[in-house]
Amino acid sequence: MDAISHPDDAIRQRQEWMAILAKATAEAIEPLWQDVPEKPSWARLRQPETGMVMVQGRAGGTGQPFNIGEITVTRCIVRLTTGGTGHAYVAGRNHRHAELAAVIDALMQMPERRDEIRRIVIDPLFQMQAAARSRTARRTAATKVDFFTMVRGD
Repeated sequence: MDAISHPDDAIRQRQEWMAILAKATAEAIEPLWQDVPEKPSWARLRQPETGMVMVQGRAGGTGQPFNIGEITVTRCIVRLTTGGTGHAYVAGRNHRHAELAAVIDALMQMPERRDEIRRIVIDPLFQMQAAARSRTARRTAATKVDFFTMVRGD
């Protein structure tokens, strides 16, 4: 993630770090959070609450949208005592995950803390997730079967 120079870049970068936080687990975030110096105080503007969200897919990946079903989601909104506001939506019912993700989102929006939080929390989470994707890809590739058809002569 590069320095923010354009409003669209800021939106894209926030989407990236929020996706990383949402895909992580509370168990992965917690030890990284413990390494953050000068942790801020915060107030919950919206207590962590769990609900359901409809998930959509597309036929063939690009066709007509259809409803796959509902998933459980927990959301939280916090305001740091320094004034920043953070939001989080995470799959599942883990209130601590949603609250930590919201606090980290608020910190990432502060230019003076962004690089530090990225280095301590976001980058290690991204690396863990990339390693997990790589392991899955290797295991999947090991089961790949190539089929071919031989043409019979007349």
